[in-house]
Amino acid sequence: MSLKRIRRIFKISLLPITIMVVPHAKMKPKKIEIPFCLLLFLFTFFLVGVLYTFSTATKSIEYRRMKRMVEYYKGEFESLNTKVKSLNDTQNELARLLALRSKKKIFETIEDSDTDSTDIQSIKREIDKAIESVWEIKKYLREEKDRYFSTPIGWPVRGKITSRFGSREHPLTKSDSFHSGIDISVPEGTPIRATASGIVVYSGWSYGKGNTVVIEHGHSFTTLYAHNKKNLVTVGQRVKRGDVIAISGSSGDTTGPHVHYEVWKNGRPVNPERYLAWEGNVYKE
Repeated sequence: MSLKRIRRIFKISLLPITIMVVPHAKMKPKKIEIPFCLLLFLFTFFLVGVLYTFSTATKSIEYRRMKRMVEYYKGEFESLNTKVKSLNDTQNELARLLALRSKKKIFETIEDSDTDSTDIQSIKREIDKAIESVWEIKKYLREEKDRYFSTPIGWPVRGKITSRFGSREHPLTKSDSFHSGIDISVPEGTPIRATASGIVVYSGWSYGKGNTVVIEHGHSFTTLYAHNKKNLVTVGQRVKRGDVIAISGSSGDTTGPHVHYEVWKNGRPVNPERYLAWEGNVYKE
Protein backbone atom coordinates (compact mmCIF):
# COMPACT_ATOMS: atom_id res chain seq x y z
CA MET A 1 0.00 0.00 0.00
CA SER A 2 1.36 3.43 -1.01
CA LEU A 3 2.02 6.21 1.45
CA LYS A 4 -0.50 8.39 -0.33
CA ARG A 5 -3.25 5.80 0.18
CA ILE A 6 -2.38 5.46 3.86
CA ARG A 7 -2.63 9.23 4.35
CA ARG A 8 -6.02 9.24 2.64
CA ILE A 9 -7.39 6.50 4.95
CA PHE A 10 -6.04 8.29 8.00
CA LYS A 11 -7.73 11.56 6.95
CA ILE A 12 -11.04 9.72 6.42
CA SER A 13 -10.81 8.15 9.89
CA LEU A 14 -10.38 11.60 11.40
CA LEU A 15 -13.38 13.03 9.64
CA PRO A 16 -16.15 13.74 12.11
CA ILE A 17 -19.61 12.25 11.92
CA THR A 18 -22.30 14.73 12.83
CA ILE A 19 -25.26 13.57 14.96
CA MET A 20 -28.28 15.89 15.13
CA VAL A 21 -30.30 15.90 18.35
CA VAL A 22 -33.77 17.43 17.79
CA PRO A 23 -35.71 17.90 21.06
CA HIS A 24 -39.54 17.90 21.13
CA ALA A 25 -39.61 21.10 23.17
CA LYS A 26 -39.01 24.48 21.62
CA MET A 27 -35.28 24.19 21.82
CA LYS A 28 -32.60 24.52 19.22
CA PRO A 29 -31.30 21.34 17.65
CA LYS A 30 -27.90 20.26 18.81
CA LYS A 31 -25.07 18.93 16.74
CA ILE A 32 -22.67 16.35 18.09
CA GLU A 33 -19.57 15.62 16.10
CA ILE A 34 -17.82 12.30 16.76
CA PRO A 35 -14.68 11.23 14.93
CA PHE A 36 -15.25 8.19 12.74
CA CYS A 37 -12.41 6.27 14.40
CA LEU A 38 -13.89 6.80 17.87
CA LEU A 39 -17.31 5.63 16.71
CA LEU A 40 -15.72 2.58 15.15
CA PHE A 41 -13.86 1.87 18.41
CA LEU A 42 -17.05 2.22 20.47
CA PHE A 43 -18.94 -0.10 18.14
CA THR A 44 -16.15 -2.66 18.28
CA PHE A 45 -16.01 -2.43 22.10
CA PHE A 46 -19.79 -2.90 22.31
CA LEU A 47 -19.69 -5.91 20.00
CA VAL A 48 -16.87 -7.51 22.02
CA GLY A 49 -18.82 -6.85 25.23
CA VAL A 50 -21.95 -8.50 23.83
CA LEU A 51 -19.97 -11.54 22.69
CA TYR A 52 -18.23 -11.80 26.08
CA THR A 53 -21.54 -11.54 27.98
CA PHE A 54 -23.12 -14.18 25.76
CA SER A 55 -20.15 -16.51 26.22
CA THR A 56 -20.17 -16.02 30.00
CA ALA A 57 -23.93 -16.68 30.18
CA THR A 58 -23.56 -19.82 28.06
CA LYS A 59 -20.74 -21.11 30.28
CA SER A 60 -22.78 -20.34 33.41
CA ILE A 61 -25.78 -22.27 32.06
CA GLU A 62 -23.52 -25.17 31.08
CA TYR A 63 -21.89 -25.10 34.52
CA ARG A 64 -25.26 -25.26 36.29
CA ARG A 65 -26.36 -28.10 34.03
CA MET A 66 -23.18 -30.03 34.72
CA LYS A 67 -23.56 -29.37 38.44
CA ARG A 68 -27.12 -30.77 38.38
CA MET A 69 -25.89 -33.83 36.50
CA VAL A 70 -23.10 -34.38 39.04
CA GLU A 71 -25.58 -34.07 41.92
CA TYR A 72 -27.96 -36.46 40.17
CA TYR A 73 -25.27 -39.09 39.64
CA LYS A 74 -24.04 -38.58 43.18
CA GLY A 75 -27.54 -39.24 44.50
CA GLU A 76 -27.93 -42.28 42.25
CA PHE A 77 -24.65 -43.80 43.42
CA GLU A 78 -25.48 -43.10 47.08
CA SER A 79 -28.84 -44.81 46.59
CA LEU A 80 -27.09 -47.69 44.85
CA ASN A 81 -24.59 -48.06 47.67
CA THR A 82 -27.42 -48.05 50.23
CA LYS A 83 -29.27 -50.78 48.35
CA VAL A 84 -26.12 -52.87 48.00
CA LYS A 85 -25.47 -52.54 51.74
CA SER A 86 -29.09 -53.51 52.49
CA LEU A 87 -28.76 -56.51 50.20
CA ASN A 88 -25.52 -57.58 51.87
CA ASP A 89 -27.08 -57.20 55.32
CA THR A 90 -30.12 -59.30 54.42
CA GLN A 91 -27.97 -61.94 52.73
CA ASN A 92 -25.73 -62.14 55.80
CA GLU A 93 -28.80 -62.45 58.03
CA LEU A 94 -30.18 -65.25 55.87
CA ALA A 95 -26.82 -67.02 55.87
CA ARG A 96 -26.74 -66.77 59.67
CA LEU A 97 -30.26 -68.18 59.96
CA LEU A 98 -29.68 -71.01 57.51
CA ALA A 99 -26.40 -71.90 59.22
CA LEU A 100 -28.40 -72.83 62.33
CA ARG A 101 -29.71 -75.90 60.45
CA SER A 102 -32.65 -76.22 62.79
CA LYS A 103 -36.17 -74.91 62.21
CA LYS A 104 -36.66 -74.43 65.93
CA LYS A 105 -33.39 -72.47 66.32
CA ILE A 106 -34.20 -70.34 63.27
CA PHE A 107 -37.62 -69.33 64.61
CA GLU A 108 -36.26 -68.63 68.10
CA THR A 109 -33.41 -66.41 66.83
CA ILE A 110 -35.21 -64.31 64.18
CA GLU A 111 -35.08 -60.66 65.20
CA ASP A 112 -38.05 -58.44 64.88
CA SER A 113 -33.88 -57.36 62.12
CA ASP A 114 -18.51 -45.47 35.83
CA THR A 115 -21.82 -45.99 33.95
CA ASP A 116 -24.76 -44.06 32.56
CA SER A 117 -28.16 -43.54 34.16
CA THR A 118 -29.73 -46.43 32.25
CA ASP A 119 -27.18 -48.88 33.64
CA ILE A 120 -27.64 -47.53 37.16
CA GLN A 121 -31.41 -47.90 36.95
CA SER A 122 -30.99 -51.43 35.63
CA ILE A 123 -28.69 -52.34 38.51
CA LYS A 124 -31.07 -50.76 41.01
CA ARG A 125 -33.98 -52.77 39.60
CA GLU A 126 -32.00 -55.99 39.90
CA ILE A 127 -31.03 -55.12 43.48
CA ASP A 128 -34.66 -54.25 44.30
CA LYS A 129 -35.75 -57.62 42.95
CA ALA A 130 -33.09 -59.42 45.01
CA ILE A 131 -34.01 -57.51 48.17
CA GLU A 132 -37.71 -58.15 47.56
CA SER A 133 -36.99 -61.85 47.16
CA VAL A 134 -34.97 -61.92 50.38
CA TRP A 135 -37.69 -60.04 52.26
CA GLU A 136 -40.30 -62.49 50.98
CA ILE A 137 -38.23 -65.27 52.55
CA LYS A 138 -37.89 -63.32 55.79
CA LYS A 139 -41.64 -62.59 55.76
CA TYR A 140 -42.30 -66.32 55.42
CA LEU A 141 -39.90 -67.04 58.27
CA ARG A 142 -41.66 -64.44 60.48
CA GLU A 143 -45.03 -66.01 59.71
CA GLU A 144 -43.66 -69.45 60.49
CA LYS A 145 -42.08 -68.05 63.65
CA ASP A 146 -45.50 -66.77 64.78
CA ARG A 147 -47.00 -70.16 64.02
CA TYR A 148 -44.20 -71.87 65.92
CA PHE A 149 -44.66 -69.78 69.08
CA SER A 150 -48.45 -70.20 68.82
CA THR A 151 -48.17 -73.99 68.81
CA PRO A 152 -48.26 -75.67 72.26
CA ILE A 153 -44.90 -77.32 72.89
CA GLY A 154 -43.77 -79.26 75.93
CA TRP A 155 -45.29 -79.87 79.35
CA PRO A 156 -47.10 -77.30 81.49
CA VAL A 157 -45.66 -79.22 84.48
CA ARG A 158 -43.44 -82.26 84.70
CA GLY A 159 -45.22 -85.20 86.27
CA LYS A 160 -47.03 -88.47 85.71
CA ILE A 161 -50.06 -88.63 83.43
CA THR A 162 -52.81 -90.18 85.58
CA SER A 163 -55.70 -89.76 83.14
CA ARG A 164 -55.45 -89.63 79.36
CA PHE A 165 -57.44 -87.95 76.61
CA GLY A 166 -60.65 -89.65 75.44
CA SER A 167 -63.34 -91.87 76.93
CA ARG A 168 -62.88 -92.84 80.55
CA GLU A 169 -64.66 -93.65 83.79
CA HIS A 170 -65.13 -90.45 85.78
CA PRO A 171 -63.11 -90.75 89.02
CA LEU A 172 -65.92 -89.29 91.14
CA THR A 173 -69.19 -90.30 89.46
CA LYS A 174 -67.80 -93.61 88.07
CA SER A 175 -69.84 -93.04 84.90
CA ASP A 176 -68.51 -93.14 81.33
CA SER A 177 -67.45 -89.69 80.17
CA PHE A 178 -65.25 -87.95 77.64
CA HIS A 179 -62.02 -86.51 79.05
CA SER A 180 -61.12 -83.47 76.94
CA GLY A 181 -57.53 -83.22 78.21
CA ILE A 182 -54.95 -85.02 80.30
CA ASP A 183 -54.33 -85.00 84.06
CA ILE A 184 -50.72 -84.58 85.20
CA SER A 185 -50.08 -85.46 88.83
CA VAL A 186 -47.76 -83.03 90.64
CA PRO A 187 -47.31 -81.81 94.23
CA GLU A 188 -49.45 -78.86 95.26
CA GLY A 189 -47.63 -75.55 94.72
CA THR A 190 -45.85 -76.59 91.51
CA PRO A 191 -45.48 -73.67 89.02
CA ILE A 192 -47.63 -74.14 85.90
CA ARG A 193 -46.11 -72.75 82.70
CA ALA A 194 -47.73 -71.66 79.43
CA THR A 195 -46.88 -74.05 76.60
CA ALA A 196 -47.25 -71.37 73.91
CA SER A 197 -47.27 -67.60 73.64
CA GLY A 198 -50.62 -65.83 73.57
CA ILE A 199 -53.23 -63.73 75.39
CA VAL A 200 -55.12 -64.78 78.51
CA VAL A 201 -58.84 -64.87 77.65
CA TYR A 202 -60.07 -66.37 80.92
CA SER A 203 -58.71 -66.47 84.46
CA GLY A 204 -61.15 -67.39 87.17
CA TRP A 205 -63.38 -70.07 88.68
CA SER A 206 -64.98 -72.69 86.45
CA TYR A 207 -67.59 -75.19 87.61
CA GLY A 208 -65.98 -78.59 88.09
CA LYS A 209 -62.53 -77.35 87.02
CA GLY A 210 -61.90 -74.91 89.88
CA ASN A 211 -59.38 -72.13 89.23
CA THR A 212 -58.85 -72.15 85.48
CA VAL A 213 -56.67 -70.27 82.99
CA VAL A 214 -57.44 -70.22 79.25
CA ILE A 215 -54.93 -68.80 76.76
CA GLU A 216 -55.67 -67.93 73.11
CA HIS A 217 -52.52 -68.40 71.00
CA GLY A 218 -53.63 -67.65 67.46
CA HIS A 219 -53.30 -69.98 64.47
CA SER A 220 -56.38 -71.79 65.81
CA PHE A 221 -54.69 -72.93 69.07
CA THR A 222 -56.10 -72.57 72.61
CA THR A 223 -54.85 -74.14 75.85
CA LEU A 224 -56.55 -74.63 79.23
CA TYR A 225 -55.01 -75.22 82.68
CA ALA A 226 -57.37 -76.23 85.49
CA HIS A 227 -57.64 -77.26 89.19
CA ASN A 228 -55.10 -74.57 90.09
CA LYS A 229 -54.51 -73.50 93.65
CA LYS A 230 -53.98 -69.92 92.44
CA ASN A 231 -54.05 -68.14 89.10
CA LEU A 232 -51.21 -65.66 88.52
CA VAL A 233 -52.43 -63.98 85.32
CA THR A 234 -55.34 -61.74 84.39
CA VAL A 235 -57.58 -61.47 81.32
CA GLY A 236 -55.91 -59.55 78.49
CA GLN A 237 -52.39 -60.24 79.73
CA ARG A 238 -49.84 -61.33 77.14
CA VAL A 239 -47.73 -64.34 78.06
CA LYS A 240 -44.81 -66.11 76.46
CA ARG A 241 -44.06 -69.78 76.27
CA GLY A 242 -42.51 -70.80 79.58
CA ASP A 243 -44.09 -68.01 81.67
CA VAL A 244 -45.53 -69.14 85.02
CA ILE A 245 -49.30 -68.58 84.83
CA ALA A 246 -50.61 -70.45 87.91
CA ILE A 247 -49.77 -72.63 90.93
CA SER A 248 -50.98 -76.24 90.94
CA GLY A 249 -53.55 -77.42 93.46
CA SER A 250 -56.77 -79.42 93.74
CA SER A 251 -59.55 -76.85 93.33
CA GLY A 252 -62.85 -77.95 91.80
CA ASP A 253 -63.92 -81.59 91.39
CA THR A 254 -60.73 -83.57 91.94
CA THR A 255 -59.36 -86.46 93.97
CA GLY A 256 -55.96 -84.85 94.56
CA PRO A 257 -53.51 -82.20 93.38
CA HIS A 258 -52.85 -82.28 89.65
CA VAL A 259 -53.03 -80.14 86.51
CA HIS A 260 -55.83 -80.71 84.03
CA TYR A 261 -54.35 -79.63 80.65
CA GLU A 262 -56.27 -79.20 77.41
CA VAL A 263 -55.25 -78.26 73.86
CA TRP A 264 -57.88 -77.00 71.44
CA LYS A 265 -57.34 -76.78 67.66
CA ASN A 266 -59.90 -75.14 65.36
CA GLY A 267 -62.42 -75.03 68.19
CA ARG A 268 -62.18 -78.72 69.08
CA PRO A 269 -60.19 -80.49 71.81
CA VAL A 270 -57.26 -82.60 70.58
CA ASN A 271 -54.96 -85.01 72.40
CA PRO A 272 -52.39 -82.86 74.29
CA GLU A 273 -49.91 -85.75 74.33
CA ARG A 274 -49.19 -85.05 70.66
CA TYR A 275 -47.64 -81.71 71.72
CA LEU A 276 -45.78 -82.69 74.89
CA ALA A 277 -42.51 -83.47 73.09
CA TRP A 278 -43.02 -81.62 69.81
CA GLU A 279 -39.78 -80.55 68.15
CA GLY A 280 -40.06 -78.45 65.03
CA ASN A 281 -42.53 -80.38 62.89
CA VAL A 282 -41.71 -83.82 64.37
CA TYR A 283 -43.65 -85.42 67.18
CA LYS A 284 -41.44 -87.34 69.56
CA GLU A 285 -43.12 -90.22 71.34
